[in-house]
Amino acid sequence: MNRINIVTIKMEKVKSMLVDNKNIGSPKDVYKIVSEYLDGVDREHLALLTLDTKNKITSISTICIGSLNASVVHPREVFKPAILSNAASIILAHNHPSGDTTPSKEDISITRRIKDGGDLLGIELLDHLIIGDDYTSLKEKGIV
Repeated sequence: MNRINIVTIKMEKVKSMLVDNKNIGSPKDVYKIVSEYLDGVDREHLALLTLDTKNKITSISTICIGSLNASVVHPREVFKPAILSNAASIILAHNHPSGDTTPSKEDISITRRIKDGGDLLGIELLDHLIIGDDYTSLKEKGIV
């Protein structure tokens, strides 16, 4: 006889934040929420917003923390909280501490990889925002 582990996985709320509106209608709505969530950070942070079928935010979390100008992310790290929160769709957002919101080649590449992964899982990537002095929506740029 061999023993196997019996496991359970759950999400745990660690804190909450007040927002004017949990429904997302535009990239500006995302910008307002994520810029507050990432306020004061000095390195790149990649945030994930999970949404239900009515584009209402169900959670926000930090997927990874990088250096001053880069972060490394793997799609599995993005989709783990999305699956656990039963997300219908997701929005990615990360900051550029320099303030320049021009997307890098890496930003575009990871966005496409996450979009492809979401297509396989049935979790739509709605947008990827780069936050700085202002914001850039990769959906508005035609990348998502």
